[in-house]
Amino acid sequence: MSDIPGENDQPDPLDSFDEIVDAETTRDPDLAVIEAGSRTLRTQGGPPQADVPARPADPEVDKALREVEAELATRWGETKLEPSVARIAALMDVLGEPQRSYPSIHITGTNGKTSTARMIEALLGAFELRTGRYTSPHVQSITERISLDGAPVTAERFIETYRDIKPYIEMVDSTQEYRLSFFEVLTGMAYAAFADAPVDVAVVEVGMGGSWDATNVIDGGVAVVTPIDLDHTDRLGTTPAEIAGEKAGIVKRDATVIMAQQPVDAAQVLLKKAVEVDATVAREGLEFGVVARQVAVGGQLVTLRGLGGEYPEVYLPLHGEHQAHNAAVALAAVEAFFGVGAQHARTLDIDTVRKAFAAVASPGRLEVVRRSPTVVLDAAHNPAGARAAAAAIGEAFQFSRLIGVVGASGDKNVRGLLEAFEPVFAEVVVTRNSSHRAMDADELAGIAVEVFGEDRVQVEPRLPDALEAAITLAEEEGEFAGGGVLVTGSVITVGEARLLLGRG
Repeated sequence: MSDIPGENDQPDPLDSFDEIVDAETTRDPDLAVIEAGSRTLRTQGGPPQADVPARPADPEVDKALREVEAELATRWGETKLEPSVARIAALMDVLGEPQRSYPSIHITGTNGKTSTARMIEALLGAFELRTGRYTSPHVQSITERISLDGAPVTAERFIETYRDIKPYIEMVDSTQEYRLSFFEVLTGMAYAAFADAPVDVAVVEVGMGGSWDATNVIDGGVAVVTPIDLDHTDRLGTTPAEIAGEKAGIVKRDATVIMAQQPVDAAQVLLKKAVEVDATVAREGLEFGVVARQVAVGGQLVTLRGLGGEYPEVYLPLHGEHQAHNAAVALAAVEAFFGVGAQHARTLDIDTVRKAFAAVASPGRLEVVRRSPTVVLDAAHNPAGARAAAAAIGEAFQFSRLIGVVGASGDKNVRGLLEAFEPVFAEVVVTRNSSHRAMDADELAGIAVEVFGEDRVQVEPRLPDALEAAITLAEEEGEFAGGGVLVTGSVITVGEARLLLGRG
């Protein structure tokens, strides 16, 4: 018998999920993932919730935030671009160049940017620096994108920041061929909020690419390049080298470049750019890297080699080899920021480093949100991210049978993503999220059948039904047999699943 609240002849509370989706049709789903409330599917469990804010409890504040979101929704979304920094530069000019009032660490790459940014932020905060972090997209709340001192800004502060710079936004809009986009306005808000705080250092993740990305009006003294792979090929290029050419745009004169392991052709492009602007390069596997790692309860124990020396027995509460490499990159970036390897030949305080890494959370990245059966969320949305997640879940979890729930965007390499998960999924339930960019469930099923075979694919267009179906399939293994569910394919899918599973 099902124990979902609302079954057994009672009204189904998940019906409100559809009502909320219907109510949000006038908004860009990429702006704010649907507010489905704290609904649960069966029992809850798992680790403490990470820093993903819910809707404001105060009705007036919630109303004001919705008004800001509605105004932002009238602007170009993040998938519509006119590659130029002219508009954001004009906004910075009328705001008095707030982005020049603090040093910055700028992060680009294809995968791992947000996790790396969170690790850098945690390390800087542990060394008693006031931090600002700007990342995208968000998992559940738009306020996640702008963080101060390691936590998302409050809804009140988000609203106040928008209202403060709104007259200047409108001034720039009136002088440009195109209005500032959604992402450009948020970038302006972040830079203004950081200056107002004020922060000691900003950790900034690019939205897409690098050269013409809206974030690229800062002069990052440290430029971080996480692994480059094929994604956004219609805008960035069809080879790692072409994509690296765009991402190399964040490398400024005399900066320090912290370079994760890269395809050879991408590395060549990045190194060439560094030479052109007299930047110093530190390469993973040469100047820094992962010395050793072993699986631990809730994460892994790693030994990292930084620019100044070795950091043994660092606990990282995140799963997967890729997160260990992200940790090495983050550590090297913070060392570079403090001058380690250039002005100082020493390590950072090991106890402080250990404390910082032990506190890192990365919502929606192999995040366990309940037990019995275990449900894991991962925002992998391209083949490289899927391969990393598939390897990590096999290492960190001993599932006897893993069921996938996949809802992907139509503009992604969905076949490549499904092929990466095929070896680890016993069955896959295909669905769709509420975004206008989401691939139709039947279209996704057609590709899934070609990859998995018809007998391993189930179609559930509604995400609540897909989660229920996957949990039921996992439970067929029996209470102690170790069945599990992985929800993946899109940040939006993960965010909506997180709400449905009571984590919002």
